[in-house]
Amino acid sequence: MFVVIRFRVGQAGQPAFVERLEAAVEVLSRQKGFVAARTGRNADDPELLALSMEWVNIGSYRRALSPYEVKLAAVPLLSEAIDEPSAYDDLVSWVGSRS
Repeated sequence: MFVVIRFRVGQAGQPAFVERLEAAVEVLSRQKGFVAARTGRNADDPELLALSMEWVNIGSYRRALSPYEVKLAAVPLLSEAIDEPSAYDDLVSWVGSRS
């Protein structure tokens, strides 16, 4: 399953926000079931940032939000996200080759 969490952050505040984001992902990456994460800036709206994470299953993602260190490092940042559904079950996966 994967998670897509979007944030609206002014360009001046992005360096500090990305530092906080890195700290949050570092703590989350130590949780059971974590697979990968990446973050990016929208190509058309530079104030729109996204965090994408992959987890083994929805249960591992939800359990990962419970430990104390996650509540300190990640939950405050995640609470700043745009209010929209963020967890998705895989329907189909594709893997491409780079040329």
